[in-house]
Amino acid sequence: MAEKNENASGGAYRATLNMPDTAFPMRGDLPKREPGWVADWNSGGLYKRLRDARQGAPLFVLHDGPPYANGKLHIGHALNKVLKDMIVKSRQLAGFDAQYIPGWDCHGLPIENAIEKLHGRNLSRDDMQAKSRAYATEQINQQREDFKRLGVLGDWERPYRTMDPANEAGQIRAFKRVIERGFVYRGLKPVYWCFDCGSSLAEFEIEYADKKSDTLDVAFESNDAAGLAQAFGLSALPDGKQAFAVIWTTTAWTIPANQALNAHPELEYALVDTPKGVLLLGASLVEKCLERFGLSGNVLATAQGEALRGQVFRHPLYDLPDDINVPGNEYSYKRLSPLYLADYVSDGDGTGIVHSAPAYGVDDFNSCVAHGLRYDQILNPVLGNGVYAEELPLFGGQHIWKACPVIIETLREHGRLMATQAITHSYPHCWRHKTPVIYRAAAQWFVRMDEGEGVFTKDKAPKTLRQLALDAIDHTSFYPENGKARLRDMIANRPDWCISRQRSWGVPVPFFLHKDSGELHPNTMAILDQAADIVEKGGIEAWSRVTAEDILGADAPQYTKSTDILEVWFDSGSTFWHVLRGSHAKAYPNGASHAQGPEADLYLEGHDQHRGWFHSSLLLGCAIYDRAPYRGLLTHGFATDGQGRKMSKSLGNTVEPQSVTTKLGAEIVRLWVGATDYSGDLNIDDKILARVVDAYRRIRNTLRFLMANTVDFDPTTDAVPLDQMLEIDRYALARASELQAEILKHFDVYEFHPVVAKLQVYCSEDLGAFYLDVLKDRLYTTAPKSLARRSAQTALHQITHAMLRWMAPILSFTAEEAWAVFAKDSTQGSIFFETFSALPSANEALLAKWARIREIRDVANKAIEDLRTEGKVGASLQATLTITAGADDAALLRALGADLKFVTITSAVTVVDGAELAVTVTPSTATKCERCWHYADDVGAHAEHPTLCGRCVGNLAEAAGTGTGETRSIA
Repeated sequence: MAEKNENASGGAYRATLNMPDTAFPMRGDLPKREPGWVADWNSGGLYKRLRDARQGAPLFVLHDGPPYANGKLHIGHALNKVLKDMIVKSRQLAGFDAQYIPGWDCHGLPIENAIEKLHGRNLSRDDMQAKSRAYATEQINQQREDFKRLGVLGDWERPYRTMDPANEAGQIRAFKRVIERGFVYRGLKPVYWCFDCGSSLAEFEIEYADKKSDTLDVAFESNDAAGLAQAFGLSALPDGKQAFAVIWTTTAWTIPANQALNAHPELEYALVDTPKGVLLLGASLVEKCLERFGLSGNVLATAQGEALRGQVFRHPLYDLPDDINVPGNEYSYKRLSPLYLADYVSDGDGTGIVHSAPAYGVDDFNSCVAHGLRYDQILNPVLGNGVYAEELPLFGGQHIWKACPVIIETLREHGRLMATQAITHSYPHCWRHKTPVIYRAAAQWFVRMDEGEGVFTKDKAPKTLRQLALDAIDHTSFYPENGKARLRDMIANRPDWCISRQRSWGVPVPFFLHKDSGELHPNTMAILDQAADIVEKGGIEAWSRVTAEDILGADAPQYTKSTDILEVWFDSGSTFWHVLRGSHAKAYPNGASHAQGPEADLYLEGHDQHRGWFHSSLLLGCAIYDRAPYRGLLTHGFATDGQGRKMSKSLGNTVEPQSVTTKLGAEIVRLWVGATDYSGDLNIDDKILARVVDAYRRIRNTLRFLMANTVDFDPTTDAVPLDQMLEIDRYALARASELQAEILKHFDVYEFHPVVAKLQVYCSEDLGAFYLDVLKDRLYTTAPKSLARRSAQTALHQITHAMLRWMAPILSFTAEEAWAVFAKDSTQGSIFFETFSALPSANEALLAKWARIREIRDVANKAIEDLRTEGKVGASLQATLTITAGADDAALLRALGADLKFVTITSAVTVVDGAELAVTVTPSTATKCERCWHYADDVGAHAEHPTLCGRCVGNLAEAAGTGTGETRSIA
């Protein structure tokens, strides 16, 4: 912008013009310059100095949701960390002590998997822990440098890591508190189980994907056909036929573990006579079932499900010979399946009867236990690796997925398979391995959601955990608001939280269990304190080396030391306790953050964390002290390619932040984040980044023009009081003030894409296309120290101050680079010590007046452009205007007087009265001034300057101190 006018201003009088000049370069050269700013921030201890400068200011805490310490940063990491950084910096500029302590999630299965790939699967616990700690440390160091390179300011020298001994110990103490409040219990329950993880999974770790399965209808022979007939009011079954209850399932692998059948007490059931025997089916499903079985049949009788109470059936493989059904084998199929009544059964599909393998389904488990089945009677032949126990007849040693077709064929051979067909259905998968999971009964530690007894309850919570969490959600702000319903639904419907895992790399569950009764040692609560102290001094490795004898003394022979660990969501979910109130408590000068309220002002993560970190943190906050550990939750979408597709290496559509930073600069990544609505997914590809680069150039060029035209301005001596400034300059400040109010409202609710959009419009429309366009003549041609020029510079100087602060949270490197030039005398040396500018309040009347003037100017510009297209005029200064306007508009324009031509950037304007607004353009017949390029009748009137207009002669005289230049009151 400025360069165009410099080149345009040639001739002998060039030296008399006030040409723009600044050390702030036009080209950003971001990839080359940015690393220098990162180095300066680090070597100069900027984050620490910012904290010192804000001591005593209101505190703002964005608690970092720890990224996992495994693998190179992807664009999603960059999106997340840059968004957090923009929020923290905007709060810093708003005057808060805005702290940011980065963290890392360090325990858990992904790191164990990485170690097993590198070193094999048979590592000892000690070796796995040592190698995992070293690996996580290496990953953190790599990720930290990439985060710094993105311009993220934080306490990088002292981040929190969940594997730091203080945090590991703090987590054990948090666990103790959850126990004290009555939420922890041990139970045998079906939990999600991943064969690849070799461990139970939490609800958070499940995602659904399509899976191909075979459905099967299986016949269970009645153990008392006569009794079944009587239940339907029949004296006997026809011709002494066999009777069968038929079930429908998609999990053939559960049939070997069947222990019961379930029917609904209020549904109607039918006995159907068919060539293959008398079938017990849901009455409403008879027609569909017979069609599926390829049979004809007639209904003998119907009865309510309640009538089936007490009926007993045989396992489908009951009749196999004794060399298969070996007497005494707990898994022998020569067992009976009682029929229970359960409300979860429906007649929406299938047969209306559900087969129950209590080890592999929550409803099955609850039904069987409610009807008296003891935990030690539950059959659980599927091992943790997905293979059947060797003792299981026919299928032992086979993996369950491979055994499914074998089971189906075996049922067919023995006349118990009524039908089968392949389907594709939605099925739970491990979110890490993307492989199907199962429900599998295992003795685990749980956090209870509803009423019930916990172990060692000391200070029972006033409500259930579910009630506390739902109440806390109502006191939490959500950005965007729809996150509230999502989290509420998850809490309202979630089961108890399984918090134990059977792995090595994690915080221990420091329990000792009686070898006979399975009960906890009576000194468990004191042992938890002891364990925390040991871990705080030597890490989890120290506890691994502790023996039962070390802790229990004479009781040791009676107890077994638990080898379970707390699941990784307990690690990250409890960080508000063992980081904000523990390892980093001294970082918060007001005590443990908000002593009377939630720990953090904001948690921010991707929207998947409604079932992850947000969820576990909420449960633990409520379990420990009855409220959420956050005041607000912000969720963002995922980074997707330009077509909105998920990024994957196979598609070749990934965008690496390191590559963008190296090629275009981290500032472009930051502007992409800032310019995109994060409430949905954020598309990114080369074309999108090219548009971001263009937007960056427009903002930078505008900033450069502002700085270049204030290089000789000293606000302490040259500033013009507001009431003495030209009206258009006061309007420019009023418009900046109006915009700042809008921007600060957006910052207050963590919105950035409207800020970027408005900043771009402001640069291109308010400044570039209007104010700066009008201003150039005054800046370049009037006397350097004239009121006209100083008034303009006063406005530009204040606008630059404000604009740099608006930019700083998003375009941090550019704002810092510009600040070093613009405010070179600043004692602190960084824009982040500043606060948002105190601009004059917006004058509504002035804003309305100039908004209308700009509308009229737009009509004039279009008329000039039409004539330019016809080749009748070149630059707008070659044009003269006749503006026909109604009374109000005419008065408005006439009030501008001679300044109207400067507003329209033409050489002459005449205003005439008329009914409607219209603009007539004619080429000027006057002579062009060599210095200002205006067409004026008085060019040549001064013998000393035969090529200049009278206005330029006067301005030269004022500059020389020998005369008075032009006088303007408005423009």
